[in-house]
Amino acid sequence: MTSLATPHSDDPKPQPPEPPDINDCCGNGCDPCIFDRHDMAMDEYRQALRAWEARRGAQKA
Repeated sequence: MTSLATPHSDDPKPQPPEPPDINDCCGNGCDPCIFDRHDMAMDEYRQALRAWEARRGAQKA
């Protein structure tokens, strides 16, 4: 019988985005700023991590 669960190797843990260096900001008040874009990427990462953790929890049950 085959399992419907995704093997762990096919579902790697999400990795956080690299934070920008302070010198990556041009200081011109861009909208969005590189730091704003990083904050948005961190929000996406946290959502992906929660979903990944939920899948892992469901596989253990």
